[in-house]
Amino acid sequence: MSDNLPKRKIIHVDMDAFYASVEQMDNPKLQGKPIAVGGGSKRGVISAASYEARKYGVKSAMAGNLASKLCPELIFVRPRFERYTHISKQLRTIFLDYTDLVEPLSLDEAYLDVTENKKGNPSASLIAEEIRFRILNEIGLTASAGISINKFIAKIASDYNKPNGQKTVNPEEVITFLEQLDIRKFYGIGKVTTEKMYQKGIFTGLDLKQKSLEYLEANFGKSGRYFYYIVRGIQNSEVTPNRIRKSLAAERTFKENLSSEVFMLDKLEHIAEEVSKRLAKSKVAGKTVTLKIKYSDFTLQTRSKTLSYFIRDKSVILETAKDLLYQEKLNNSVRLLGISLSNLNTEKKEADLKNHQSKPVQKQSVSVQLRFEF
Repeated sequence: MSDNLPKRKIIHVDMDAFYASVEQMDNPKLQGKPIAVGGGSKRGVISAASYEARKYGVKSAMAGNLASKLCPELIFVRPRFERYTHISKQLRTIFLDYTDLVEPLSLDEAYLDVTENKKGNPSASLIAEEIRFRILNEIGLTASAGISINKFIAKIASDYNKPNGQKTVNPEEVITFLEQLDIRKFYGIGKVTTEKMYQKGIFTGLDLKQKSLEYLEANFGKSGRYFYYIVRGIQNSEVTPNRIRKSLAAERTFKENLSSEVFMLDKLEHIAEEVSKRLAKSKVAGKTVTLKIKYSDFTLQTRSKTLSYFIRDKSVILETAKDLLYQEKLNNSVRLLGISLSNLNTEKKEADLKNHQSKPVQKQSVSVQLRFEF
């Protein structure tokens, strides 16, 4: 690992079974029982599962009927996203007591750069412990944390001692940690890529590290370069607190498969209305409309159209989505439809943000002499 790289102290905080834990906290009758948030209907999909349910193999994104077979005692709970959002804001308030460099990944996880922090504490590990203690005492939930020199390693480490634990990977331990890591644990390497790596004899970080940049690019395309550097502990991505929204979407899964475009028009109208409301709430507009179609055999298809002007109005979104629906014949009956708007009018904001972050002042913050107590 190069000594010229920025020396950062990054914490990745990840709530434990967040949605399910919130429901158990708010309803004592659910504590200690296997519960699943969502997935209660005939065709429902689970959003989160408690640790008691996970013991049976129940997990997020699983069909509710399959989860019921794995765990007959499973209790389905309707999701309450307003409640989860409220708690997420409480978490954010705690994070901001330590640093302004907070990058939320979702409602229940975030990166924190505590290289220079508001507490003047040189130990990122102690800061992580304090944050987890406050989350438990002020909110009533447990969180896990990973601590290391960059976002990639911190995220992997946060999963090591779940639930309600943390792991620190010190600078001098990074290479050994990555070399011994099962390739399945690498953030950004999904199931398909894992299988491909297995076929090529890549099972651990050490196996991956032994492959040349040319080999990885030839076999994994643009991702090859990413793999080459992360296995060497090299990732320069900064914690960016002002993440710019790149798209906005809404979708709906149907109780019964739809076999004709005519039956889908009413559904599309409701979805377009939801997208329009979200655009208005976020004060953004977009040029590219994408129609998402998931068929009964779970194959996925997207169709997109880019307009010459920004749109937010429901009627324009709906008409564009209709055009995309009739663009070509459906492959099968449909179980899900979604509409997203991208190419948003936030590009200038993003450019301004990048320009601001690239000013010399930003570089000075990572080049000061630090006591690296992790």
